[in-house]
Amino acid sequence: MADSLVIVESPAKAKTIGKYLGSKYIVKASMGHVRDLPKSQIGVEVENDFSPKYITIRGKGSVLKELKDASKKVKKIYLAADPDREGEAIAWHLAHVLDVDQTETCRVVFNEITKQAVKDAFKTPRQINMDLVNAQQARRILDRLVGYKVSPLLWKKIKKGMSFGRVQSVALKIILDRENEISEFVPEEYWSITAKLKTGDSAFEAKFHQFQGQKLELQSEQQVQEILKSMEKAKFSVAEVKEKERLRHPAAPFTTSSLQQEAARKLNFRAAKTMSVAQQLYEGVDLGKEGTVGLITYMRTDSTRIAASAQEEAKEYILGKFGEAFAPETPRQYSKKAASAQDAHEAIRPTSAMRDPESVKEFTSRDQYRLYKLIWDRFMASQMTSAVLDTLSVDIAVGEATFRAVGSKIRFPGFMKVYVEGNDDGNANEDDKFLPPLQKGEVLVKESIEPKQHFTQPPPRYTEARLVKTLEELGIGRPSTYAPTLETIQKRGYVAIEEKKFMPTELGELLIEQTEQFFPEILDVEFTAHMEEDLDHVEEGSEDWVRVLGEFYESFEKRLRVAEEEMKEVEIEDEVSDEICEKCGKPMVYKLGRFGKFLACSGFPDCRNTKPIVKDIGVTCPKCKEGHVVERRSKKGRVFYGCDRYPECDFVSWDKPSPKPCPKCGSLLVEKRNKQGGKLQCTACDFVEAIEDNDDGTDD
Repeated sequence: MADSLVIVESPAKAKTIGKYLGSKYIVKASMGHVRDLPKSQIGVEVENDFSPKYITIRGKGSVLKELKDASKKVKKIYLAADPDREGEAIAWHLAHVLDVDQTETCRVVFNEITKQAVKDAFKTPRQINMDLVNAQQARRILDRLVGYKVSPLLWKKIKKGMSFGRVQSVALKIILDRENEISEFVPEEYWSITAKLKTGDSAFEAKFHQFQGQKLELQSEQQVQEILKSMEKAKFSVAEVKEKERLRHPAAPFTTSSLQQEAARKLNFRAAKTMSVAQQLYEGVDLGKEGTVGLITYMRTDSTRIAASAQEEAKEYILGKFGEAFAPETPRQYSKKAASAQDAHEAIRPTSAMRDPESVKEFTSRDQYRLYKLIWDRFMASQMTSAVLDTLSVDIAVGEATFRAVGSKIRFPGFMKVYVEGNDDGNANEDDKFLPPLQKGEVLVKESIEPKQHFTQPPPRYTEARLVKTLEELGIGRPSTYAPTLETIQKRGYVAIEEKKFMPTELGELLIEQTEQFFPEILDVEFTAHMEEDLDHVEEGSEDWVRVLGEFYESFEKRLRVAEEEMKEVEIEDEVSDEICEKCGKPMVYKLGRFGKFLACSGFPDCRNTKPIVKDIGVTCPKCKEGHVVERRSKKGRVFYGCDRYPECDFVSWDKPSPKPCPKCGSLLVEKRNKQGGKLQCTACDFVEAIEDNDDGTDD
């Protein structure tokens, strides 16, 4: 008969742990938090040292009853929620409702859900860490004060349903500031000259580098023509050849932030999806005969530290799979990147290096397999030797001008045998860019010289990966907050996503415009980062949470009073469209929604007819030949293209159709885009044509 009750957050976690612990333990799931601040009121007694008023979360009554009934049948209760602030707070709330003595060693934590890790954790239970609990309470109460004090003001002054959040509003302002930079950007002209050269049967490119021995920025066509004129009768000859060896080191194993960034780049996962799939891998996957096993360590971490035992296992795998040359003599250590990094947990890694992705593929979903492979590859590469590259830099003289060609080749792949880190800039990897053997004094054959005009570009809009990276670098939020922050600003309709990039909506612009004057500290990056540090100090036990809240609230309350008196009411009038409601005959008006503007009947609430605003892209429907292709949005906000005669015609395409037919077979051409650029691709044959983009600075 069981003599201990173990409480975790989820049924999946309960199932995995239950198999490890055996019949002496009853393992139940709390389904996350069981108590929280009430939704109907602020729930914080500011005058009483910010005392929170917790209530049972609606719908959790039956869960609590089940836990209470189970607790009466056992001698000992263990609280095994996740090893972070939220997990500690869940454990504390459970201890309160189940009458567990706070001085008892009832808290069990483990960084990975494997049989050995779980059994070891139960040998060393501890008391609930009130510093962690207070850090969670402080963040929750702080966010509640900001949200529940400012949001009603916005409802009254601007529009019902608006919200203002401590971290989300800073993220929104960062996006808006970037949009302002783009709109205010003044492009500057510059030129490049590319020579296509040949030696023997090998061709390569060289770029203009110097004129008359000086580096020269080409800023006008006149400069370019003068240089080209000076080169008219000159021969291209190799002036200098520099060869050197370069080491390329592996990236550190994943933190929460770097995992979200890389999953966005390589798997096209949103931050929320990455965390959801990672949670599944952490809690456990049924591997058939092996049983249910947690495949990765805890996924909310800002540490790059790796346990010595995991490094030893990784080395054993590397030696067996790749050989001695791929395993460093001493294990690699990675330092903390950010000063705010807590280093409370290990980096995200597979729970066993020996469990390679192919061995679990048949037991995992496609998303689970792809994310697990990304984590396994990154971890394994982080424990391998550096790659060795031979780099070659060649200066080529032609008259008074100098051109330069740079190339490299991999002499020894090292960690690159397994994994190469992605980047935000969309630059192709040039480590394999080939240059033929060249000798000083060698005369080269000129195939062509191409002068090209360019214009400087504004900074790019934020993708999810780039925004997460920026928030981390600025110290805004913490690992557990990135995904929900990005989700919130989208759900509230403050930003829209165009071509995977954030763009502020009119509603988002209005929110920042109205609040920036009255709550500058909350929207200030440095102030918010400093507040995050104070909350981290609470977690470390070096700062009192009540003092931190009191210091913030003193100035916040004053600003709130000023805003209530001085903030002007903004009436958002509906813009009347030319369209008439087909249901009641009244004019349709433009409304702001989650994904931007849409059309709604002006007769609301008597008539609730709505429809999306469609954008004609100037292409005749290739299916019915009668309708026009228009741009639409899916329920999740993704842009797609369809016939305006739907449902009579069901033509649909995720790729943008081109107005010109395929020159080879006459079929539909569609635009395909990635980080390296765009191309037109035929939907029926193998025709492909590069798109000459007019850069607007919005591409990563």
